[in-house]
Amino acid sequence: MKNKKILSSRAAACVGMAILGAPVWATTTVQVGASGKTYASSAVQCAANPATGEQAPVIEAGLFNPKQGVSASVSLNGASVATVTTNNPAANVWLADGSNTVVVALSKRTTDSYAFNVQSGMCALPDTAGNTFSADGTLEYAVSNKSYATVTPGCALNPSTGMAQPYVNLFDNGSYLLNVSVNGVPLTQLSSTRPHTPVFLSAGQNVISAVNGYLSTDYYVRDGGDGTCTLP
Repeated sequence: MKNKKILSSRAAACVGMAILGAPVWATTTVQVGASGKTYASSAVQCAANPATGEQAPVIEAGLFNPKQGVSASVSLNGASVATVTTNNPAANVWLADGSNTVVVALSKRTTDSYAFNVQSGMCALPDTAGNTFSADGTLEYAVSNKSYATVTPGCALNPSTGMAQPYVNLFDNGSYLLNVSVNGVPLTQLSSTRPHTPVFLSAGQNVISAVNGYLSTDYYVRDGGDGTCTLP
């Protein structure tokens, strides 16, 4: 599923992302390196690491508006982690606790460096012990009682990926304004005019949050398996 030092406007960076095409995972704002040829996420997010299935800190790094035939190496703390090309311009970089330096190098002379600091336990699963369940066990209610979600994932075609993926439904349990995110990535907003939404799950553990301003944050944890499913 994004990291770089901002030397050009965020608007330009977002335009660059659109030109690149679909990134490994959606980024909201990015930073462009001093060379103007690479980019990275502007903030660390949490996502399910496909190697472990566990939530882990991650950013995306890659080529900014690359020309044909361009490639670059991506390294983390001096160790190579990926090669990005015109056809595959983005790579997920999974970070460790503490200070991290991500370098995108087009050549020995053209390199951009991005620094990230990860607090210990940043991506630990939230405590959902206060949540309750319906009598039949099909629905999980947040401790705030402002939202609830289906427990057992279904299978449907995800329009964003064009693939069949497991999903759960999240509901607004009243006329609240809830900002919904999945693994730290904003998804949608629930309200009286949009009282529910499907939430597609990626591989491993997924953390769904529904935030009601500064008043409350509801959490749900769902296992997305390998991130795919078979339609009936």
